Amino acid sequence: MNRIVRNTHLTPFEADYALWSAEQAALLRAGALDALDRENLAEEIESLGRRDRREIENRLKVLLAHLLKWRHQPEGQGGSWRATIRDQRVQIAKVIKESPSLRGHPAKALAEEYANAVLDAADETGLPENTFPAACPFTIEEILDSDFLPDAS
Repeated sequence: MNRIVRNTHLTPFEADYALWSAEQAALLRAGALDALDRENLAEEIESLGRRDRREIENRLKVLLAHLLKWRHQPEGQGGSWRATIRDQRVQIAKVIKESPSLRGHPAKALAEEYANAVLDAADETGLPENTFPAACPFTIEEILDSDFLPDAS
């Protein structure tokens, strides 16, 4: 740690991200605030929140596509789909547990991710897009409920 604090030749952000990160962490721990790459460090911290929102959105899309497939292609229902549905719910819950301020994000992202999920469900089932409702037929509470599986339509 002292080596990094005294080192005036810190690794540039663009040169080696992993080494830059380790050096910045060591500088923070050592209290060497003047030596920090403040601008890049601030951007990286902000990106962590964006990453969590994107993870929720991606998992929500996969979850919605599988719920649509479950409802509209009942002959395909099985353990694999059920496991995917469960896993997406568990992973969304983990992100929200670590970042409770994102609790409302699935509801905010629902309309956009539903539209994306319809495209995926149509591709994966071979059914026309207009087979699926234009608006999400499930509430956010149902979508995230570990016991909810839609009835076949």
